[in-house]
Amino acid sequence: MSAVLLPILPPLIAALAVLLLRRGGPGLALAGATLSLAGSLWLLVRVGGGQPETFLLPGLPEMPLRLVAGPLTALLTVAVATVGTFVLIHAVGYMKRESGLVRFYAIMSLFLAAMQALVLAGDWVLLLATWELIGMCSYLLIGFWFQRPEAADAAGRAFLYTRSADLGLYVAVFMLIGATGTSEIAPSLEAGGSASTAAGLLLLLAAMGKSAQVPLQDWLMRAMAGPTPVSALLHSATLVAAGAILLIRSAPLLSPETLFFVGLVGGITTVAAGVIALAERDLKRLLAASTASQYGLMLIAVGAGVPLAALLHLLAHAAIKSALFLAAGDFQHARGGTGFDQLEGIGRARPWTFASFAVAALALAGIPPMSGFFSKDSVIAAALSAPGATWLGPLALAGTLLTGAYIARSLRLLWQGSGESRPVAGSAWMHAGIWGLVVPAAALGLAFGPIEAMLGLSIPDARSAVVVALGLLAAVIGLALGWLVPARRLLGPIHRWAESGLSVAGGLSAWVGRPVMAIARGCERLEGRLYDAALGIGRAALIIARGGERLERGLYGAVVGVGRASLTVANLVRIGDERRIDGLIFALVAGVRAMGARARSLQSGLIHQGLAVSAIASAAILAVLFLASLSF
Repeated sequence: MSAVLLPILPPLIAALAVLLLRRGGPGLALAGATLSLAGSLWLLVRVGGGQPETFLLPGLPEMPLRLVAGPLTALLTVAVATVGTFVLIHAVGYMKRESGLVRFYAIMSLFLAAMQALVLAGDWVLLLATWELIGMCSYLLIGFWFQRPEAADAAGRAFLYTRSADLGLYVAVFMLIGATGTSEIAPSLEAGGSASTAAGLLLLLAAMGKSAQVPLQDWLMRAMAGPTPVSALLHSATLVAAGAILLIRSAPLLSPETLFFVGLVGGITTVAAGVIALAERDLKRLLAASTASQYGLMLIAVGAGVPLAALLHLLAHAAIKSALFLAAGDFQHARGGTGFDQLEGIGRARPWTFASFAVAALALAGIPPMSGFFSKDSVIAAALSAPGATWLGPLALAGTLLTGAYIARSLRLLWQGSGESRPVAGSAWMHAGIWGLVVPAAALGLAFGPIEAMLGLSIPDARSAVVVALGLLAAVIGLALGWLVPARRLLGPIHRWAESGLSVAGGLSAWVGRPVMAIARGCERLEGRLYDAALGIGRAALIIARGGERLERGLYGAVVGVGRASLTVANLVRIGDERRIDGLIFALVAGVRAMGARARSLQSGLIHQGLAVSAIASAAILAVLFLASLSF
């Protein structure tokens, strides 16, 4: 078996096993994720030296499907499997009292397998297929509690926003295949000219949808209606990461014009989403807005022409954000919700969970020696060394400052207040999952040097004194402001606007979401009426068919009756023919034959008999004539 399949097959088999066996879902899903992690590590060891491995699958004519493992993609599979494994460990405890576990663990395993296949996809056709698959899984997982209106609405909104942006990926893929004549990703990235610019902008559109970049960020905050392990997996290493991974892998294709727009979108998002997070009154929604902001920093790095910086921040963010979400899930079970008014003082009641949350939070803020400190410095260094450093640099620093502010605010709200809590079932499993991700969130920065060496890339001035000082100063100022100054005072007149998600005239929900959903509901009603009409026509046709059947049966009975009567008449005729007419004819024949026999007796051949007969006949004739003459 090819080593390229090792990260994909275990969770895929686990998903099938859960559906077929209908029991043992937690164990099967966890086994699949663990084996996927082991396979990913083995694959990284095999290709870490720079020699890629390829596995071909049947596909379109002259376009086979490819799985390609190089140092970059193998590293990403390790990140996906690591987060997936510890999220599932946490889910064993979090979902302990929930129903629908077969569906949950089957979809989670399929989600993990699809993301691994997307990371390893070596051609655009396979990438499109897996892109669709992770979108479907995210829809099902966000709407896991579909009985709740908010969950169903969030799933539909996520589907609408991401699917709309996915059109960019489709058109870009068609353009690249048409321009280069191949569906293989690596050669198609060498397309130049206008095709490169147009395809790059379309790929940016697709990434904006998946990574929740402005103005498509609203769906990510609403996706918090799903289970917390789903949020952790979505925001860290799967769905939302897919957009950034797409741009990192397609970086050689991006023209200077495209890079400008990538950096612009990322810069606007990191600031806008950071402001939204600072005004949030719900912990999970704050973390969701934070996710959009952090992916904005990754797009700044890509726009600056340094995708390596985006990759390092993606790896650090995957561990950090998943740990934060899992800790939020523990808080949620302890207080029955994630609103800050419900979570006040939860840090005092659950100190171990709060400690893990605090470590991951400080790593996200960029405090040394946490992993976020090194990855944020890489992004800031990339922004300051780019041609657009005069505007990319300030945007990156503003995003860093806002990160510190909303992280400090969340820590303050979680710590201050009463320390009451209720028992949490499955807390041992949840703590194991949380701390399993807190460790890489704190220490992953130590691996950045070997990662750069393995990829053969480096970040200019990433460790310069100016970059370190600016990044650390922005983080510390943000932490101080978030801890000391309430968000309402900090944001001033824009606080209410930030609470509404910085929407303008209702935002895309009013301009796109509601009209599209209204059209969809109208189509649903039209479909229902057409169905009712078709059903009525079908029932009428059935009634006619039944009437025709009854008529046919009546006609059949009549024909059978006529046939039977005719048969009776024929039998009577046959009997009459045999017993009457034939008897009469036979009697006549017998009489004629008897008369003939008597007549023959007169013809004996004797002369005297003949003369006697003649004399008697003559006498009889004379007597008749005499009697006749007397009557006259």
